[in-house]
Amino acid sequence: MCPPAHFKVTYSINPWMDPAKPVDVPLAVAQWEDLRDRYRALGHTVEVLDPRPGLPDMVFAANGATVVDGRVLGARFAYPERELEAAAHLDWFRAHGYPDVHEPVHVNEGEGDFAVTASYVLAGRGFRASPLSHGEAQEVFGRPVIGLDLVNPRFYHLDTALAVLDDNADDVMYYPAAFSAGSQDVLRRLFPDALIADEADAVAFGLNSVSDGRHVVLPQGAVGLFGPLRERGFVPVAIDLSELLKGGGSVKCCTLELR
Repeated sequence: MCPPAHFKVTYSINPWMDPAKPVDVPLAVAQWEDLRDRYRALGHTVEVLDPRPGLPDMVFAANGATVVDGRVLGARFAYPERELEAAAHLDWFRAHGYPDVHEPVHVNEGEGDFAVTASYVLAGRGFRASPLSHGEAQEVFGRPVIGLDLVNPRFYHLDTALAVLDDNADDVMYYPAAFSAGSQDVLRRLFPDALIADEADAVAFGLNSVSDGRHVVLPQGAVGLFGPLRERGFVPVAIDLSELLKGGGSVKCCTLELR
């Protein structure tokens, strides 16, 4: 995770960003600290990446890399406003002793568009990641990569439209209308028992969540997901990241999982 010390919205690279809306940085920091503390209270270790001035979106640490079995595939950002974040993440992994770190050739925005289940790496495309990054990821991770086409600009990253509920199983939840018809067919075939989110919960960024296989940390506004998650044996953990939503991100965007 990376604190939002320099968070602000001065440009717009997704439909949620409006530079005319002021950002309350102390509130953003407090909300981020609440998320960090929730993870620790649940027994998880949180590593902190130091924020760098001039990189307001570094708080969205999920975009900086993807880590599977200790192998790191770095990010290459689609927009110049974020491109310097990639080096900051690679520097962190190298400094912390990760021996297998790959600098990408093709555009991918880390866990924004890569989601890891027990059997697959799901890979979004359509707004940010290059389709060529999918083959690159498959070579790095040695796992089947399944391409999914995103068609609604409000759900510009895969992690806004789909969440993995248990990465030791093929258990996901997703919002169908974020995907092309063919990709919806693929999702139904791969995950016939998936939890299906409605538009209200998707727009509340309910799919931008993090699960440890039991606890699902998700935005408090996605109230329609709480009951279905409980019915499946999960424990919803609601959190308010409303200030960071002004940048087009929530729980998952703030969280890079170190597998």
